[in-house]
Amino acid sequence: MHHVAEALLALGGAFLVCGLIARAGVPIGLPTIPLFMLAGVLLGPHTPGFVLVGDPADLELVARLGLVFLFYLGLEFSLAQLTSGGRRLAVAAAVYLCLNIGGGLALGFALGWGTAEAFVVAGIVGISSSAIVTKLLVETRRLGNPETRVILGIVVIEDLFLALYLALLQPVLGGASGVLDAVVGVGVAFAFLLVLSVVARFGTRWVSALMRTRDEEIVVVLALGLAISTAGAGEHLGVSDAIGAFMIGLILASTPTARRLRQLTHPLRDGFGAIFFFHFGLTIDLGDVLAVLPQILVAAGTTVVLAVVAGIVAARLHRLGRVGAANIGLTVLTRGEFSLVLASLALAAGLDARLGSFAAGYVLVLAVLGPIAVYSSPRLARGIPRRLVPGGSPERDRTRRVPLDMDVGTSSLHELGTDLLQVRVLPGSRLHGVYMNELRLPDGATPGLLARDGTTSAVAPTTRLRTGDVLLVFTRPAERHDTERRILAVHRSGRLAHWLGDTGT
Repeated sequence: MHHVAEALLALGGAFLVCGLIARAGVPIGLPTIPLFMLAGVLLGPHTPGFVLVGDPADLELVARLGLVFLFYLGLEFSLAQLTSGGRRLAVAAAVYLCLNIGGGLALGFALGWGTAEAFVVAGIVGISSSAIVTKLLVETRRLGNPETRVILGIVVIEDLFLALYLALLQPVLGGASGVLDAVVGVGVAFAFLLVLSVVARFGTRWVSALMRTRDEEIVVVLALGLAISTAGAGEHLGVSDAIGAFMIGLILASTPTARRLRQLTHPLRDGFGAIFFFHFGLTIDLGDVLAVLPQILVAAGTTVVLAVVAGIVAARLHRLGRVGAANIGLTVLTRGEFSLVLASLALAAGLDARLGSFAAGYVLVLAVLGPIAVYSSPRLARGIPRRLVPGGSPERDRTRRVPLDMDVGTSSLHELGTDLLQVRVLPGSRLHGVYMNELRLPDGATPGLLARDGTTSAVAPTTRLRTGDVLLVFTRPAERHDTERRILAVHRSGRLAHWLGDTGT
């Protein structure tokens, strides 16, 4: 019992310290990931002073849940959005990955830490942080900029690539003793991916049927069960649990429940993700980071150069100009969750211990440098020779400096204190033929948009619902339950539901 109390105090203290340090750092423009790591470093066993967690293993299981959430719930953009970019976007992402993975591999061999370590360094250096990138786009209010679609496309392709890269690295991380073991390891990893890909391609309707419930609690519990079980199965087969969680995320992202799931589980992702980064910080010795500081600075400088070159190539392909090139290259500059995950897996596999210190220092440097560079990108763009990015014009570059105040996603509704109901009129529903003024929704509930035959339009009191329509209703949380009951009553009993005694219960 005493051990349980100590564990709870340590976990609660970790959450509190992460929150307090993040609260102090976020207002001055620092992202949360390095702040959570810093909390672990300061209160870990390798730093003099108060030690909150003496043994990082005490938080390992909770930290691994954070790893599962980071990969499983890091899917903010659908595959349809990815493929809509066409060949130019694919080329831009391929150039970015080739430059950064190739540069990271060259750097890894130059460090002389070993062949296996060189491939891990390539992954640490080569993949940007989708969490920080997305956050920067929102904070800088650039979601409406023309280059943002390119940035998001690169991030999505990186997320897909990292699953493949982890599969390729599995023999290294699993400690394969020979060629045969390596081949078997890669084969198992790809077989596991293939099975999940088949489920994603042909089994989505069964997964959708499993998740089809209006009860939000059940949706969350089922999703967590699928994600954690698949991650555990992957770990049992010798495949990184991150791959299994990532693939389950792809499967669930294609179901009708995906939007609700992202909304409901984002707080869990953020909470457990904070513990993952805090746990990683517990393992870091600042003395070891200082010992590899020259390598960290060389890696950071190399990443800046390669990211800007990739941004110039992407801007040329999409004719975005110098500001667009700077925004692309500097926004995807930051490194975070994948670099730390890969370093953590490498340390667990018994590779060079310097990888952990290198990854921690590298992420800290770029996580601080990246946001500063992004906010300064319009000025830094002047350093890019105009002949390298001929597609833009001075006037267009100037207009891009004006931010567009636009936000997307369910977080916007949360900030407004509003819930969104999506009502689909299915065949046989008594909603068919009902006029909007006959719905008689409670005060505080407002019909918004109506989607019909591939088009959307605002609703009016005389708008008549038809089978196949999708109606969006905005409601205050306090009136949500009554609104749902009224819509259900009309669905079952028609416009006279109240007189027939149907209250939607």
